[in-house]
Amino acid sequence: MTVQHLPDTCCPLQAHVPLAQLTTLNVGGCAQWFVEPRTVSELQIAYQWAQHKNLPITVLGAGSNLLISDQGVAGLVISTKYLRYLKADPESGQITVGAGYPLPKMAHYAAKLGWRGLEWIVGIPGSVGGAVVMNAGAHGGCTAERLVSALVLEADGGLSVLSPRELEYRYRTSALQGTQRLVLQATWQLEPGHDPSHVKATTQKYLNDRLRTQPYHLPNCGSVFRNPGERTAGWLIEQTGLKGYQLGRAQVSEKHANFILNCGGATALEVYQLIRYVQTAVADRWAVWLSPEVQLVGEFA
Repeated sequence: MTVQHLPDTCCPLQAHVPLAQLTTLNVGGCAQWFVEPRTVSELQIAYQWAQHKNLPITVLGAGSNLLISDQGVAGLVISTKYLRYLKADPESGQITVGAGYPLPKMAHYAAKLGWRGLEWIVGIPGSVGGAVVMNAGAHGGCTAERLVSALVLEADGGLSVLSPRELEYRYRTSALQGTQRLVLQATWQLEPGHDPSHVKATTQKYLNDRLRTQPYHLPNCGSVFRNPGERTAGWLIEQTGLKGYQLGRAQVSEKHANFILNCGGATALEVYQLIRYVQTAVADRWAVWLSPEVQLVGEFA
């Protein structure tokens, strides 16, 4: 069988690629087209190819924070898994990291150097690109506080360097969300010169806290809903009596109510219907409509 490639590259261009195993929730259908570029040039060519074919583009990083439809994803899905480089500058205390670099690995790298500032990110099961787009945060820290700039591939194939102000950061969102702009790399400002053993201990403490309070034993997409205010989404869901509530093979976690688990063979539709059920039940009880933090990709009935 002849393997198709992006024009003028050695980068395979695949059709009907299953996506479920590329996400942390393990649900969803196939990508109409799928590509894993290794260079900025290949990314630009992938954009040009999709635009020439008039196809929508979906970016796939670590596969967390996503709910992909059982019907799959139309257009071109671009994986950033090979953009995993990291460069540290001891003079400035800055690190520049590729979009596909895993956040926990970045936190451990910084801790090993004795550079403070990323301890909080260790338990977030995502990649750098997703953190930049979503303004990822935990334990009182967030991307907006440490980001210096992001290199972005624009929809027209050009490159832009954006500051946090230009990214228009707000709680768990940015100006990039919902656009065809793709984060290529990000530069972070850290605090070098600390005892590596102390930074590693703090990093491990944050990781232990996540493991103790959040469900890691079954596939999930991370936090499902944004916190609506002083009362967290998890608290509202728990007080509504929904911990452990199950629809098909999708379940509200008994450990942390803001997580939905795939108990084995769940469908994206079951997860979606459970999200809607939780929203309605919480709204009836508290007059608060929970806004999803998880990104819905594809068509849902």
